[in-house]
Amino acid sequence: MAASATILGVTATSAVALATEATPTPKPVAPASQAMSATTPPSAPVDKVIVTYKSRTAEATSNTAAKTDATAKGAATGETLSFERRLAGGGALVDLGDATGQDVSEVMAAFRADPQVASVEADLRAYPMAVAPNDTEYAKQWDLFEPTGGMNVPGAWDKSTGSGVTVAVIDTGYAAHGDLSGNTVSGYDFISASADARDGNGRDANPADEGDWNATDGECGPGSKASDSSWHGTHVAGTIAATTHNAKGVAGIAYGAKVQHVRVLGKCGGASSDIADAITWASGGSVPGVPANPTPAKVINMSLGGPSSSCPSVYRNAIDGAVSRGTTVVVAAGNSNANASGSTPANCANVINVASTSREGNRSFYSNFGSSVDVSAPGGETRRGTDTPGTVTTPENGILSTLNSGTTTRSAENYKPYQGTSMAAPHIAGLAALMESAKPALTPAEIESAIKANARPLPGTCTGGCGTGIADATKTVNAVTGATTPGTGAAFTNSTDVAIADNATVTSPLAVSGRTGSAPAALKVAVDIKHTWRGDLVVDLVAPDGTAYRLKNSSGNDSADNVQTTYTVDASSEAANGTWKLQVRDVATGDTGYIDSWGLTF
Repeated sequence: MAASATILGVTATSAVALATEATPTPKPVAPASQAMSATTPPSAPVDKVIVTYKSRTAEATSNTAAKTDATAKGAATGETLSFERRLAGGGALVDLGDATGQDVSEVMAAFRADPQVASVEADLRAYPMAVAPNDTEYAKQWDLFEPTGGMNVPGAWDKSTGSGVTVAVIDTGYAAHGDLSGNTVSGYDFISASADARDGNGRDANPADEGDWNATDGECGPGSKASDSSWHGTHVAGTIAATTHNAKGVAGIAYGAKVQHVRVLGKCGGASSDIADAITWASGGSVPGVPANPTPAKVINMSLGGPSSSCPSVYRNAIDGAVSRGTTVVVAAGNSNANASGSTPANCANVINVASTSREGNRSFYSNFGSSVDVSAPGGETRRGTDTPGTVTTPENGILSTLNSGTTTRSAENYKPYQGTSMAAPHIAGLAALMESAKPALTPAEIESAIKANARPLPGTCTGGCGTGIADATKTVNAVTGATTPGTGAAFTNSTDVAIADNATVTSPLAVSGRTGSAPAALKVAVDIKHTWRGDLVVDLVAPDGTAYRLKNSSGNDSADNVQTTYTVDASSEAANGTWKLQVRDVATGDTGYIDSWGLTF
């Protein structure tokens, strides 16, 4: 008998948790009233000005003269001004210290009144054009943005949205949904048995989900329970690539990607023989009797599994073939609160095996674990582990996505939260699509390695093994696009987390070696600090000789989360080799965070 697989977007049993919607109040990336737009970027206080001196003046070419002039202008206006560095265009960057808005105007007027000065202008801030989604349910998607249990997705959208990548969802098929239709390409139905498919025939080119309900207990074998249709594949697909910025529903992780529904699960699950053929077809391989896939997938998501002490050869051969064709295969670890080594295809090689974490950053109570788990991602908990199985007590802590309201056959589209490693896996599939889009030359092995290397430790607890931690989308995409990639001989990074307490000063060291001479005049300092009120922070780069270079001043009215940017420092007076430090000082109470990573590019 062929092995069968069931869906893994569930409670600890095989029944899907169909939750009623609630209205949670998570902290989004920015409240709707503060969300950035292309036409109305947020205002920011001016803390530096750019002074251009007339040619043939001493200040135009001498940093010492420019420094002296900044000090003099500060004395004249009652402010503490300091020359910071020379810009490539010749202008002098002057730090205004703690000057207020009115003070800034006075300082600029003082510079303009100087006949030696050609111009003075504010050091303006620019903002990413990847704006916060306006999708109506986005605030409920804690799994994308919350600093504790989320996957830090929004910061990755500046570099990639998944454009040009197809993600195959090998699952129950597609219940048509307006939040997915624009991002869906043609798929296939691989269920061979017409009774299981419920569409009156075997394999065909229509992957429509005909429902996977069971009318009676025992219908699918001893111990099986009657259940409604799950519309599981549609829920998984929404997490990956729901249409975003459409003022509707939810946001997808790789919303520029396309989803390809490949149907393998129907009544009573699905057969490994069908699933293996689906893997081959989705990745561009040849399957007898089935037309070639016109849009082969670069990423496959399989939120399904069944018990097996080892990976069956039919899965192993199909997965190895897909990977050899350049397709990354992501699978769910399973929902039995047991070692994932007993669940397949989670126990197969050449896959990214994903465990589930809760909103609090713990291993979800139902999630499988073990040494075969590669990484974790948000899978949510629609109930507490001590609550009665099958109940829904904490829907706000589940993963909200696209669904259908039909109990057996398809009805109206809707959105509901689910829990399960089925929900965790598509987070990683979406991240893989972002990476593939940003850097198409990446191999499946490189994608897996980067996701694992850039994960962060679980802020909560995990017994049994949760891989390298919770995946961090922004950090991973930055790494593969070169923003923080070490090993080039000119880039150095420190990704060890350093906690930042209230009213405390902390440092993160970075040893630089193998360089010759001085550091460059345009030393790049990439900073990734997670903090719930970044205005509390003063950030400095400290050179090996102890000289501090101010990167960021505190600003009490800057309530946004996180400091994730790259600064440029004129470090030409410093030796390149030695121990550099990122120094962060928290000047207020009430919000804390940590240095996630930082790096220097010479």
